[in-house]
Amino acid sequence: MSQPVADKGSVLLYLLIGMSKVAQYLQEHLTGEVTVSPEARRHFAYDASILRMAPAMVVYPRTEDDVRKTARFSWQLAERERGLPITARGGGSDTSGAAIGGGILLAMTAHMNRILALDPKKEFVTVEPGVSYDKLQQTLYTHGLFLPVYPASASYATLGGGIANNAVGEKSVKYGDTLRFVQNLRVVLANGEIIETGPLSKRELNRKMGQSNFEGEVYRALDKLLEENASPISNYASQKQTQYVSAGYNLDKVKTKDGFNLTPLFVGSQGSLGIITEASLKVVSHTPTTTLAMVSLNNLNDFADMLPEILNLKPSLLDMVNKQALEQVSKINPSQLHNALGLTSAAIHLFIEFDEHRDGQQKKDAKNLIKLVDKYGGYCKVADTPEEQQSIWKVRHSVSSLVNHVYGPRRAVPVAEDIAVPIDRLVDFMRAAEKVYVQADQPAAIWGQAGSGIVRMHPILDLAQVGDRQKLFKIQDTLYAAALKAGGSISAGAGDGRVRAPYLRAALGDDMYKLILTTKRIFDPHNLLNPGVKTANTEQVRAIMRSDYSVRNHEHLPRS
Repeated sequence: MSQPVADKGSVLLYLLIGMSKVAQYLQEHLTGEVTVSPEARRHFAYDASILRMAPAMVVYPRTEDDVRKTARFSWQLAERERGLPITARGGGSDTSGAAIGGGILLAMTAHMNRILALDPKKEFVTVEPGVSYDKLQQTLYTHGLFLPVYPASASYATLGGGIANNAVGEKSVKYGDTLRFVQNLRVVLANGEIIETGPLSKRELNRKMGQSNFEGEVYRALDKLLEENASPISNYASQKQTQYVSAGYNLDKVKTKDGFNLTPLFVGSQGSLGIITEASLKVVSHTPTTTLAMVSLNNLNDFADMLPEILNLKPSLLDMVNKQALEQVSKINPSQLHNALGLTSAAIHLFIEFDEHRDGQQKKDAKNLIKLVDKYGGYCKVADTPEEQQSIWKVRHSVSSLVNHVYGPRRAVPVAEDIAVPIDRLVDFMRAAEKVYVQADQPAAIWGQAGSGIVRMHPILDLAQVGDRQKLFKIQDTLYAAALKAGGSISAGAGDGRVRAPYLRAALGDDMYKLILTTKRIFDPHNLLNPGVKTANTEQVRAIMRSDYSVRNHEHLPRS
């Protein structure tokens, strides 16, 4: 084991002095910057969620060793019952409140943002957690490759955050979630030990369990937990009715017939079990030329009947925006959608892309789509050229007007906005959600990934008003209950964080929820890693709610 950043005597000393002295001590031992400046702490008190929590200090780690030393120092403080919690942060686009914390905040985007290796022939890439999706994709494109799973915030979101949330996105209808692409990880555990994750044979697992360090303790305890609770874990896995479930931990994916793999456990864990410092991912061939279509349907019944048939065509993207959303866009900016819609009265608009490599296959898919739309009496516009496609994307991306518009003191807030339901119950859930919004005197604007059953809605509220805060929780309570009743998930690809943590027991059931808490204790016995994420209760969430809301899409980074 590497030497700790400080001996026990020095740790005890720093318990007795101010936070600025602790930061000064860390600065002496780290290569990255450490600050307790009010400006930096104020900036990092927010992510894209409805919560606020200012860190005690901000660390900009330059290396994995900086992360290790920081974790080890916090662990030693915890042994004196004075631990400083640690939160790893990427681009701050997290809507679940998992990118904020009250202790040490590790700002990964400042320095740990490199692409470490790329093998175009073997189609894999190794990155540090602070690299942005944009930077990675642009590099991959030059080699005819891409990572197909990326969130809507890809222009500033990071791979570390995406892995931590098991992100899904517009291409997930064809390519699945982030976990499908993550092969190996390097992770700093709560005590500062560094481990590598990946598939282990039974012999390799036994070797791990025989180790005398903390990693060995983790493997022994986790193996025992999985062995003794195989039945409830298996039952939970078999009851999943949608593949997009990032609630809790992926306990059902750790143990296989052939061995053991911790990678699925860290993917989606939101930094609550360990701090990811390096990730190797599969990438796939990129087709730069795609065929895009916009389909408009007059009623949701046709959409429900047509959706499985569209999925049979294997689209690479299948998004949706409903009539109420576009009506709201037109209220905000009457000219934004001028002449952009072929069927202005449509109940729903679908955005469908095909990216097959085979010659002529995209045209064949588009023709089959047109026939299908004609059967249901809808409108279909197919675009082959970049210019024509931009006119379709203009409609789909117009939803950003709803999210970013300033409605006086009110804002569109991310509440119950990461729900996934089974495809055959999507329309029923949309109708139920519309009723909830109408009862709350809100526009029932709905959009999301129709092909994955993912529904997004943002109520327009003033969080300074008690009535609106109550309305927020009522909307959240009702929609989560409806999603679970439909066999869906409350956390599709944005994680539980603190916002959805109070609903986790209802989502998982008592048995699985207890296993989540036990898993957390195995990896983090002092509760140092992002405490509250996946475990916060309603009172704790209410205590850190903002009184206003805005999205901060830039980072407060040190200048060189």
